[in-house]
Amino acid sequence: MLAYIQLTVGLILLIIGGEVLVKGAVECALRFRISKLVVGMTVVSFGTSAPELVVSIQAAYQGFPDIALGNIIGSNIANLALVLGLTAIVFPIAVSKNSLRFDWPVMMFVTLIFYLLILDGDLGIFEGSALLLVLIVFNTFLIWKSRQENSIPEGIDQDIETSTVPLWRSLLFVGLGAGALAFGSDWLVEGAVDVAHRFGVSDLVISVTIVAFGTSAPELITSIMAAFRKHADISIGNLIGSNIYNIALVLGVTGILKPIQVSETILSFDIYWVLGIALIIFPFMLHKRKISRWEGAFLFLAYLVYIFLVVKLGKI
Repeated sequence: MLAYIQLTVGLILLIIGGEVLVKGAVECALRFRISKLVVGMTVVSFGTSAPELVVSIQAAYQGFPDIALGNIIGSNIANLALVLGLTAIVFPIAVSKNSLRFDWPVMMFVTLIFYLLILDGDLGIFEGSALLLVLIVFNTFLIWKSRQENSIPEGIDQDIETSTVPLWRSLLFVGLGAGALAFGSDWLVEGAVDVAHRFGVSDLVISVTIVAFGTSAPELITSIMAAFRKHADISIGNLIGSNIYNIALVLGVTGILKPIQVSETILSFDIYWVLGIALIIFPFMLHKRKISRWEGAFLFLAYLVYIFLVVKLGKI
């Protein structure tokens, strides 16, 4: 019973912690007159990947490399198949030119780089540094490109105004959010491992299903709520950007801080699902520049098939 409580409370703390951390960090950034572009591309993007980052580092240090990697792999599959699929079913998603010409190619490039770097079965300092370097180049180019065009890239919140919130409250939010992420990740990993061992399920199965779903919950809830409110500007670039940060930031930092071994199952099965889902969405994006309901249903079905293969057919 304790394991289930830890798992549930951990998921809740991750969701709440990520939201509170982003809110406080954005208010702090605006208080110190950091531009909306920089806030969007650094603070908000980091906040979106914060649950994955903390969980992966925590799992790596506790000696569970499959959870550290499976969390990111499962989260990236969930972002594009589950979150994007369900959101498109509720309300078709318009695709911007930037997503087609820049966001998607960068995501595929980062994913392919990740695949090539882990072929030797290791994710260490060299691989982590290479991934972080890609992220730095990506952000630098985005900022330069935006300034050249004298506009804010699509997907960045255009409604952020100068913060009037007291600085102490913003700092309190940052502290509470960070604390919730720390405790939440610890309890989530412990609970997930206990449940997995109790039912004879591998750490990797739990990480690509329950843990990945938990760390993708903020994106899912936000996207679905926005779809119900008929916000046509729901940007596929946000989910694509999350996948870029998950690999380049989360696995980059994890590899540098705590090198881990990559399981054969990830190399022979899961990584191809990550690449396959990423490839599939491109023709969907290209077709009428919109992710339609039937395309969303296809993505959602693909996610269910993946979970079925993972859990029922013993692929892991």
